[in-house]
Amino acid sequence: MNLPSGRGRGRRAPMADINVTPLVDVMLVLLIIFMVTAPLLTAGVPVNLPDSRAKALDQEKQPIELSIDEQGRLFIDKDEVNEGDLPARLDAIANKAVGADQPPQIYLRADRGQNYGRVANVMGELSRAGLTRIALVTNAGGEAADGGTAGR
Repeated sequence: MNLPSGRGRGRRAPMADINVTPLVDVMLVLLIIFMVTAPLLTAGVPVNLPDSRAKALDQEKQPIELSIDEQGRLFIDKDEVNEGDLPARLDAIANKAVGADQPPQIYLRADRGQNYGRVANVMGELSRAGLTRIALVTNAGGEAADGGTAGR
């Protein structure tokens, strides 16, 4: 049997090593891209949230975000809702969750400049509809213990 030995005849033996450096470079770039873009995907309606020292909540399902912006406009997720349409929309959300073991989690995001009575009215509508799992969203890690006026 005449096997090529790789010596003297000009043929090279195939290289059996894999160069992983380009793979690592690409993966690190992708990791950085995802780390930068992930926080930008969470907020839908720009709201100036108050500061708080509370811990973040554990999450099992995607919550429903109810937002009140600086002008007092209401948003359910990213859809603007009129004041008169709010009870019907909340009833529809509650009716959709009738078969579930518990009502859906509601994240209430209100601009820090909003009147407390306005936020309380929205919370009353949530309670009336049977949506009682309400979490007030704030900026985590705030230093203010005086009602969230730090940084103004």
